[in-house]
Amino acid sequence: MKHVSIIIPQGEPILSCITLAYEVLVRANQYHQGPKLKVEIVGKRSRSHEGLFSVQPHKHYKDVDKTDLIIIPAIQKNFDGVLKENKALIEWVRDQHLAGAEIASLCTGAFLLASTGLLQGRQCSTHWQAANAFRQLFPTVDLATEKLITDNHGLYTTGGAISSMNLVLYLIEKNFDRETAIYVAKVFEIDINRSSQSPFIIFVGQKNHEDDQIRKAQLFMENNVGEKILVSELADKFAIGRRHFDRRFIKATGNTPAEYLQRIKVEAAKKDLETTQKNIHEVMYDIGYSDIKAFREVFRKYTGLSPLDYRNRYNKETAVVF
Repeated sequence: MKHVSIIIPQGEPILSCITLAYEVLVRANQYHQGPKLKVEIVGKRSRSHEGLFSVQPHKHYKDVDKTDLIIIPAIQKNFDGVLKENKALIEWVRDQHLAGAEIASLCTGAFLLASTGLLQGRQCSTHWQAANAFRQLFPTVDLATEKLITDNHGLYTTGGAISSMNLVLYLIEKNFDRETAIYVAKVFEIDINRSSQSPFIIFVGQKNHEDDQIRKAQLFMENNVGEKILVSELADKFAIGRRHFDRRFIKATGNTPAEYLQRIKVEAAKKDLETTQKNIHEVMYDIGYSDIKAFREVFRKYTGLSPLDYRNRYNKETAVVF
């Protein structure tokens, strides 16, 4: 019988992430006719959520000599503090992996997994809102927030919030079968075919840096989102050589200037599609595009959807077809 350890980290773990993962795995056990999983919640002590409810571990993680799968739940902000509080637990997770255990992080649980050093040079996902903080702490990890699930030979990560249950379904299919995963998806009403968190990402320009000139360039782009802005002209406007401007921009924001322009334009288009009844051409013109094919391609690049599909998903009113 394979052993699954859902851990309770010190600090502020998101307890609903722990309880939902536990319930989904228990339901899979109940349905599957073959070998079962032994699912236990392990941690140093119980944790409570704002005094409303608490989660009690079955045992201390140090009492688990051998486990086959470790599930790390999401953690709240103050990531530095949480990592410091969990040094012993992080070491235990790393040792268990070296002994053969697979590890799956849910949402911002990726911070704990990355702190083991096991993700260095590998691809990883986490909640899109935590992406900048993650890159600052773990620059050698290949962060891919557009991906819902990453699978690195026994190291699994996923995007944020409730969509992390898609990784639990993925693990159920790997450890049981497709039939069991489909059954559990139907019981808990989880979209089993979801593969990206791109449609959920809200781009907010990365301005938490020390380069004042680049910050001014960002603000100029954002205040002129409907204009056709050439990066060469932007570099000249701020009296910075083009190559040097590109290097400084990437260092400050993590994006090239061209990518940043695309992302703020797509974000403006998303807001129009969510809240207005403008047709797709009007939305396109408003953000400075004149080629419908180019607009569709860049929109799909950052959202995973066509403009029309995005409108149909997020606009309350009847979709306007052009």
